[in-house]
Amino acid sequence: MSPMSFPTAPDKTALEQGEALAPRFDAKGLIAAIATHAGTGEVLMLAWMNDEALSKTLETGEAHYWSRSRGELWHKGATSGQVQVVEELRIDCDQDAVWLKVRPQGDGGACHTGAVSCFYRVVGKDGRLVRQ
Repeated sequence: MSPMSFPTAPDKTALEQGEALAPRFDAKGLIAAIATHAGTGEVLMLAWMNDEALSKTLETGEAHYWSRSRGELWHKGATSGQVQVVEELRIDCDQDAVWLKVRPQGDGGACHTGAVSCFYRVVGKDGRLVRQ
C-alpha cells in the first residue's frame, strides 16, 4: 500500500481550526508521535512517523512508526508482541505532532529495554539518573 496523500492546509485558519488532517512533516519527512497508555495516561514513548507510518496507523488501527536508526517502517510489536492498538489519535494545533492513546498488547511493555515506558529514569538535580 502506498501512503495516503495528505493535503496541505491552504492557510493558518484551515491548519488550526479546519477539519482536514494536514500533517506538517519536517524537512526529513517526519512528525513527532507521542504514545500514552489509553487506560492510565502514562507516557509510553516518543517516536517518529513519516507519511507511510501515519497512513498505516490510520488504516490498521495499530501503531506504525519510522525508525530513524534503521531507516525503515516499523510496526510496533510485530516481533515483540507489544503491538499498540490505537484507541484515539490526536494532532496538535499546528499539525506537527501526533498523540496516540494506545492499548499495549503482549506483556504491556513499550520500551525495547523491557520497561513499560521508555521514560523509566528520573533526572536528579545533580544530573544523575535514577531508575524508577
